[in-house]
Amino acid sequence: MLPIDALLRPARALALCMLTAGLAGCASEAVPTGQPSFYRSMAAAQVELDAATAASMISGYRKNNGLGPVTLDPQLMQMADAQARAMADRGKLDHNASAPLTERVRGSGFDAKIAVENIGAGYHTLAEAFSGWRDSPQHRANMLQRGVTKMGIAAVYAPNSKYKVFWSLVLAAPDDRRG
Repeated sequence: MLPIDALLRPARALALCMLTAGLAGCASEAVPTGQPSFYRSMAAAQVELDAATAASMISGYRKNNGLGPVTLDPQLMQMADAQARAMADRGKLDHNASAPLTERVRGSGFDAKIAVENIGAGYHTLAEAFSGWRDSPQHRANMLQRGVTKMGIAAVYAPNSKYKVFWSLVLAAPDDRRG
């Protein structure tokens, strides 16, 4: 009769082989590299904001507070970009840099029943901008505005300004009652 250790040796070897092969298989799968896009510095030329990640962050925040998600809207994206560019051109943080929000919404072609806006300057990453807005009572209230379902966001690099990056976030709800 063979000792128990001798009987288990082949099973252990097989298990070790399978485990090693499994780990090797894991290592060959694609592993994300680099930092998440919400930590990407926007304070450089040719860097693009990951708007889908921004929508996901804001939707997650809204969900954690019992609210529905928001999705990106092309008209609101253009409106946010125009506002961020107007502030960058002037080197000044100003809700009315291009025009008051109500006029900009009306001129955008987006038929809104609700529209709110957060702006920012000096935040170099999406994570910083989001945290700044979350920690400000008025900006937090805008991100948690009941009824909004659409958003647009932009970050514009202004190398000659003291802020370097200007942000605009527009959250809105379409007026479904109008044709």
